[in-house]
Amino acid sequence: MTKIKICGLRRTEDIATVNRLLPDYIGFVFAESRRRIDVKTATQLREKLDPRIGAVGVFVNENIDTITKLCHDEMIDIVQLHGDEDDEYIRQLKANCACRVIKAIGIANALPPLPTVPDYLLFDTYSAQRGGVGKTFDWNILKEYTGIPFFLAGGLSIENVTEAIHVLAPFCVDVSSGVETNSIKDTEKMEQFICAVRDAN
Repeated sequence: MTKIKICGLRRTEDIATVNRLLPDYIGFVFAESRRRIDVKTATQLREKLDPRIGAVGVFVNENIDTITKLCHDEMIDIVQLHGDEDDEYIRQLKANCACRVIKAIGIANALPPLPTVPDYLLFDTYSAQRGGVGKTFDWNILKEYTGIPFFLAGGLSIENVTEAIHVLAPFCVDVSSGVETNSIKDTEKMEQFICAVRDAN
């Protein structure tokens, strides 16, 4: 069963929608991005989040102590890293807070060397912005992949997520811009996306 993550939540309305639809995970972006939120906002949103939904914190080259505090404060359940974090960084982070870690891997024309320490990988379209560009990559690159479980991101939408699941059977599909209208989370699109994933399973 492919799981579902809705990333980039910023408003109480977004939380109300996911509480009704119950995806497996949601993402709070703490890295530089138009979807970035501060800790105060994340705290307010997390307090309203249904406890059945896992909260993922998205970071780029963040200080380990900062992430550790958010984990200890139960702000986030899983850490998602989009920067230059290597296996040693991830080992230290996991030693500090025993958190699960997703390491994002940008894909251009081939699979780059992959870390071995994360609990999950996240395959996304390579970009200078380190993800979040809403474009797909060539899924054929992953057809022979047999490593640790992975999240699939990069341009997923209602139109292509069924094919993505049938072709790659990812552990989880991760969507952000694909369920937005004018850069705001769209309740109808979120519902359609989640229904499409569940139907594909």
